[in-house]
Amino acid sequence: MSRVHDALRRAEQAGLLTPAVPRANGEARPGAGIHQDHGPNLANLLEQVEEIPFRAAADSLLIDVARPHEAPMEEFRTLRTRLNHMKTLQPIHTVVITSPSPAEGKSLSAANLALVQAHLAGNTTLLADFDFRRPIIHTLFGIDRSPGITDYLLGRVPLHQAIRKVAGTNLYLMPAGEAVINPLELLNLREVKQLLDRLPTLFNWIVLDSPPLLFAADANLLSTLSHGTLLVVRVGHTTIDSVTRAMQSLCNNNVLGIVVNGARRGELYSKYTYYHSYYTPKEEEEKRAFDDVRGQGADPTPAAQGTPLGLGLSAEQAPAERAGEAPVAVAEPEPKAAKPEEHPPE
Repeated sequence: MSRVHDALRRAEQAGLLTPAVPRANGEARPGAGIHQDHGPNLANLLEQVEEIPFRAAADSLLIDVARPHEAPMEEFRTLRTRLNHMKTLQPIHTVVITSPSPAEGKSLSAANLALVQAHLAGNTTLLADFDFRRPIIHTLFGIDRSPGITDYLLGRVPLHQAIRKVAGTNLYLMPAGEAVINPLELLNLREVKQLLDRLPTLFNWIVLDSPPLLFAADANLLSTLSHGTLLVVRVGHTTIDSVTRAMQSLCNNNVLGIVVNGARRGELYSKYTYYHSYYTPKEEEEKRAFDDVRGQGADPTPAAQGTPLGLGLSAEQAPAERAGEAPVAVAEPEPKAAKPEEHPPE
């Protein structure tokens, strides 16, 4: 009997056998659906993707594009800059976001990283929820969980129906899809590797949210199929032992770095808040200066008001910024103490 199985396996690998038909109970065999588009040409796929409005949940803690100067926004932009620099040194397109244990902020970090990447012009970014056990990306963005990744892998929908585009942005979302009872077996399908190999032809960045490392083997498997892994830890929650075990479980599969989550605002952001308040005038202060100048009958232009232009630039420095040069904040020298007046000898 084993020889028969071997012969059938060799025939299937050689393409001599036709794909199996759907099962009698209506469940499709993974990878055998009629909607699987195995061709390498994906040029027109994004044009077929459904466009949805941005509907972030009120308590989602997602970064706000309308408030770009907040400290959390700056931290994720710093992370984006470092990843983009690493991309110039080595080919990085697909990044797995995971954590040692649950409740350490990996899904929130993945969503915010995808958001800041999508803020760059022409930087198409896909946020895919590969946490089939406890998916949350669809909740953060207020979309339906299905159709999604599992529906595509099971052959129920074509790829473009499993993706949504956030209107007005470069961000694309791929929710988890319908719940499955065997997530790890589904991730071991060859269709998963084919999908992750083809997505970089469509997107500059693919951010994968995955289950915690110490509670499931999903993230370990995804890390072997991706270009890099980011480990998210939480201050006061993650132990050193958990980090050590998580790093050992990854087997050095191109760990890009560790993202520290849950830091105290007073410890990390106090200096930044002072810097930002010094170089960026608040709206209330601008309005008050505008009203004062208007009450005096002067021309309420920035030069007449004496308010900074750009990033802490005075009115005299403004032409350099308007000429296209990058604004540079220059610290003014401290005034020296006046020397005592010298009297000529009598």
